[in-house]
Amino acid sequence: MSGNRRRKAFTLIEVLLVVVIMAVLAGVVVSKLMIPTEDAQLSTLLHNMHVLRSQTELYRTNHNGNYPTIQGNALPQLTSATNSDGAIGPSGPNYPHGPYIIVMPFNPFDDSDKVTAVATAGVKPTAVSGALGGWQYDETTGDFWPNHPEYYE
Repeated sequence: MSGNRRRKAFTLIEVLLVVVIMAVLAGVVVSKLMIPTEDAQLSTLLHNMHVLRSQTELYRTNHNGNYPTIQGNALPQLTSATNSDGAIGPSGPNYPHGPYIIVMPFNPFDDSDKVTAVATAGVKPTAVSGALGGWQYDETTGDFWPNHPEYYE
């Protein structure tokens, strides 16, 4: 009679084997999910830098060759109506230019929209400037760079 008896439960070895297989599969899936997130952040970063640079050039075209200036860790001349001298005011005939962007885009690596001046004007930065994150901006060339340590690794 005992030879015809069927097992109704898993052995401890079978359960452990299934748990180990599931752990390995979970590790593979999680590592694959991290790569698209980093790719998306990089794509967003490059897009935001392109938008900032192109709108800064458009600003320069309308403002006698001058780039916007940093004011309080921001570039309000890009997000407001301005006159040809770069003064900010209400939209209308006296302030016909802009806004060039609705809001300052965030750096996707640190979620900051703050703007910090580059350490040396006219030179591409090689390290973070200050502790605000966001963007480094060169008022002499209109160039933007991420102000985040991962960008300079």
